[in-house]
Amino acid sequence: MSGEAPIPNLKKYIDDMLTWVRGKGKILIIVHDNPDPDCFASAMALSHMFVMKLNREAVIAFSGMIVRSENLTMAKQLQIPLTPLTILDIKEFQVICMVDTQPGVGNNSLPPGTRVDILIDHHPMHKLSKGCRWVDIRPEYGVTATILYEYLVAQNISIGTKLATALFYAIKSETQDLGREANRPDRDAYLRLFPLSNKKLLYEIDHPKLPIEYFLALNSALKHAKIFDKVLIANLREILFPEIVAELADILLRLEEIETVLCMGLYNDEMVLSMRTIRHDCNVGEIIKSLVDGRGTAGGHGMMAGGKVDHVSSSLKDMLAVENFLTIRLLNTLGMPKVKPRKLIQRSLMKAVAK
Repeated sequence: MSGEAPIPNLKKYIDDMLTWVRGKGKILIIVHDNPDPDCFASAMALSHMFVMKLNREAVIAFSGMIVRSENLTMAKQLQIPLTPLTILDIKEFQVICMVDTQPGVGNNSLPPGTRVDILIDHHPMHKLSKGCRWVDIRPEYGVTATILYEYLVAQNISIGTKLATALFYAIKSETQDLGREANRPDRDAYLRLFPLSNKKLLYEIDHPKLPIEYFLALNSALKHAKIFDKVLIANLREILFPEIVAELADILLRLEEIETVLCMGLYNDEMVLSMRTIRHDCNVGEIIKSLVDGRGTAGGHGMMAGGKVDHVSSSLKDMLAVENFLTIRLLNTLGMPKVKPRKLIQRSLMKAVAK
């Protein structure tokens, strides 16, 4: 009933949606695999709306793992009720919602052909999404949580401290404190939610203890990173959890003179990819789709994107072959096919540090 165009009367749209839900049975909210703060906050807000307006509880389901320390701390401290999708029978639910992801995009475990009734997201619309009953997709927004915040405001629903903290942290982390892909609605929500949030919880979420695997992956990124002018490509080789790829891509983008980063790591039989840029004339969401074309799936926005290459073995030869073809495609796409690489950490420096 909607799409990528703005909804002229948001309150009426939500009223109609709630009226439709009221006559149905069990409600399921599905987020993308290895969920992040935007998933958590968006699902919490939608679930809260169902409770406040319909007196109905919803089940929030995820697949994959929650390993990133900040995300684990957020889920624990805010007591977010999460259920593994694998232990649920989707056929038992009469209302199926998706937030911060869409059917068929490759980053969620929704069984193919499953009906989705309510879809709320900030990524570009996927072709399968047009078949959903209630669709609110706003690619101009930096965060799905901002859309759900507007739902609560439109319905005049009170926002408690924990939910405010979740929504605020989602906007803060997704937009890097409004510095990346934040639009006016994101800024407005950020400023209105900050006074309502718990500052002690925010600190604990933002400054968690890190496992040793994080530092091992960081060491691998630094050791194997290659620089092509203002582009950095890092192959972490085998990784213990997929979220580390995006986390290190954010860190590597902070290197002076670097404008674009492609980070990758092998998890199970997939090469997980994350791309970041500070260039406003470069849409990495479209670039990463072209990089994996015929080999995997990907998606994203102008300045941040993710994806994967399927069926990659753990042999060093196979991992390097994937890195090589992605590097060639990326450099060709950026119009710099003849640029020679240099190591981020030169061999001479590594010897000096070893001493």
